[in-house]
Amino acid sequence: MANATGHTASSTQASPETTAGHSPVAPGEIAVGVVIGRTSEYFDFFVFGIACVLVFPAVFFPASSQLEGMIYSFWIFALAFIARPFGTTLFMTIQRRWGRSVKLTASLFLLGTATAGIAFLPSYDTLGTAAIVFLAFFRVLQGFATGGSWDGLPSLLALNAPSNRRNWYAMLGQLGAPLGFLLANALFLYLVLSVSTEDFLTWAWRYPFFVAFAINVVALFARLRLVLTDEYTFALEESELEPISTREMLREQGRNIFIGAFVALASYALFHIVTIFPLSWIALNKSQVIDKVLEIQIWGACAGILGTMASGVIADRIGKRTTLGLMAAAIGVFALFSPMLMDGSPTQQNAFILIGFALLGVSYGQASGTVTANFQRRYRYTGAALTADFAWLFGAAFAPLLALSLSSKFGLVAVSGYLLSAVVWTLLALWFNRRLEARARG
Repeated sequence: MANATGHTASSTQASPETTAGHSPVAPGEIAVGVVIGRTSEYFDFFVFGIACVLVFPAVFFPASSQLEGMIYSFWIFALAFIARPFGTTLFMTIQRRWGRSVKLTASLFLLGTATAGIAFLPSYDTLGTAAIVFLAFFRVLQGFATGGSWDGLPSLLALNAPSNRRNWYAMLGQLGAPLGFLLANALFLYLVLSVSTEDFLTWAWRYPFFVAFAINVVALFARLRLVLTDEYTFALEESELEPISTREMLREQGRNIFIGAFVALASYALFHIVTIFPLSWIALNKSQVIDKVLEIQIWGACAGILGTMASGVIADRIGKRTTLGLMAAAIGVFALFSPMLMDGSPTQQNAFILIGFALLGVSYGQASGTVTANFQRRYRYTGAALTADFAWLFGAAFAPLLALSLSSKFGLVAVSGYLLSAVVWTLLALWFNRRLEARARG
């Protein structure tokens, strides 16, 4: 979710020595902060995404058909990704004026407040249209807050990582995605199995949002404990990781931001096609019992975790860009078989989920920071945040909405078309970025 997401920065290894009174920030210590922070953010977003299928159509759109309710919910789901770049802009201003701790505390407090607000939100039967308006409002707040939660830890992690294992450390921030999905999915599975459908739609669905609020509190203190240390402050300043205004970033580094966003497009497009869309398609067509789908998605998340970890090893051997290019091609092949798998038996649908998660893990594990080295050093902190914001917006924000609405009209071939278009953009962006680098060297 960016993040909503981890990012990498320079290819220059940080010096092991610091000035008097400071010690180097250990990569392992930074990694803990990165994983905790990203897992909490992804958990929030996946709780909302799963609720768009299992909860919101019945609770907030009871007068609509199940398909219409899901589509309306997915429109609201996309609002957070639209708001995210604006949140980055706002909170970068806050950081310049009042510092990192104020920025991080305010953004995570806002995220927790919005999430708790959804948990307490009355249903449409109680509040009418105002319930939908408040749901959309809280979703926009989630997007603003996620944009502001960028703490620079993934960039700092890359700067402090050993040069021969930089891609391994880069994937740690991305590990939060399958971890967050696993936790959110497991919690919904527990509730579906523990209470009746009536109780689930009346009150039990609210518990994941309360849990998300609690996780945000834990994540806030875990991250503040690290980012407020003298070592972190010194390392951030030494690396010139500065909160630059969005206007200046787009003026001076806009090309690099958009190249970076499109380089990762195949990974981000696959993200919600694998995590959210299968649940909506199966629920709509009633081809499997929902608890069985949630179970297989937990196994899928485990495959995603293994794939993400494998991406670090692979990319350290053959390079990040080569890994992304090969995985884009693999996603293209997967796209061609997607209609056959999702329109087939439960076994074929399960294969779609498991294979998709494995591909997602390897691809998404290296989707961040591919062109961050193109940024001038002082622009890397903000550039990494905005690159992720636009990658999420272009690749993932409307994926479940488009996949479900188009597939319901034209068939599952629409999913293939969506993924293949993202693959083409990724390969073109990789080629264009290579041309730019060759021109710069020549």
